[in-house]
Amino acid sequence: MLIKNARIKSGIFDIRIDNGIISDIGVFDEPCDIDAEGKRVIPGLIDTHIHGFSGYDVSDFNLEAISTGLAAVGTTTWFPTTMTDSIDNLEKITNQNIYVNGANIAGFHMEGPYISKTKKGAQNEKFIKNPDVDEFNRLNNVQIITVAPELDGVEEFIEAIDCHVSIGHTDCNYDQAIVAINSGADGLTHTFNAMTPFSHRDVGPIGAAFEKQIYAELICDGLHVDKSAVLMLYKLFGSEKIILISDCIRPAGLPNGKYLSGGIEVTMSDGVLTLYNGVLAGGSKPLLECVKTAVEFGIDFYEAVKMASETPAKRFGLNKGKIEQGYDADIVILNDDFTVSSVIIGGVIY
Repeated sequence: MLIKNARIKSGIFDIRIDNGIISDIGVFDEPCDIDAEGKRVIPGLIDTHIHGFSGYDVSDFNLEAISTGLAAVGTTTWFPTTMTDSIDNLEKITNQNIYVNGANIAGFHMEGPYISKTKKGAQNEKFIKNPDVDEFNRLNNVQIITVAPELDGVEEFIEAIDCHVSIGHTDCNYDQAIVAINSGADGLTHTFNAMTPFSHRDVGPIGAAFEKQIYAELICDGLHVDKSAVLMLYKLFGSEKIILISDCIRPAGLPNGKYLSGGIEVTMSDGVLTLYNGVLAGGSKPLLECVKTAVEFGIDFYEAVKMASETPAKRFGLNKGKIEQGYDADIVILNDDFTVSSVIIGGVIY
């Protein structure tokens, strides 16, 4: 496959793809499969925290429907994210086939049930509990797990499992967060949301994460985190450590109305998803929209793209996230208005 006239940062280049890999970048005098016509070309976006999209949920056992929907909006790799549920149900969910058409599935993100009841957000309190290694080992293809460091047995749990660990849905203090990080936790789950807030004398998990320079997820949709807080986090962590996420749930992309997500009723109203009490219930905008919001807030375009592609790829050891020779050919061609013109995943046009 050959893509011609692709604007990659400051230059116009052609991209050659062989066997799903970018094999060469230059200027080639030969027929092409796609003429990008000078449009911006970026790496496919990687969403490490997403529960569902356009009427489908990870628990519906139809991952392909979500994958194809995400491919159309520029997300080329995703981590199906579970809600707090019974271990029996989580075992069934994580046993699903992850080799489907559309966006690649890199493994599951298990959000709960080992979280705080006081910071549960839109999670079902009925299933919240302390961590259990034997239970966790019943699950398949889990690449990330969100835990609350203040729960009994967390330190031993983190050290015993073979999985990336994020700190989230937590009421922990700085010391408890440091113990979790020293035990192996390498990220924060949707920073600022559902966690102990940062204070100048009680810096909590955010202060601990900055000190140890672990990764920080960020829902940059203009709703979950204020512009000034987004820019502050960007100054503290930079594009090397911030990972933009959508945190989309089932109703994302659907019209106004009431829906079920994780067994809990949520309301969609003009792009905002809330519980009955007005608490935000999850994201409604795909990852590309979060990149766009970051740019509108004043972050450089390519830095914003990096936080949704190269940085998550680096955290999880994926051969993705760059338009460079040798990387997976996951590519998004953008129109000037930030909409998707074309999507290529592993050298296949979607």
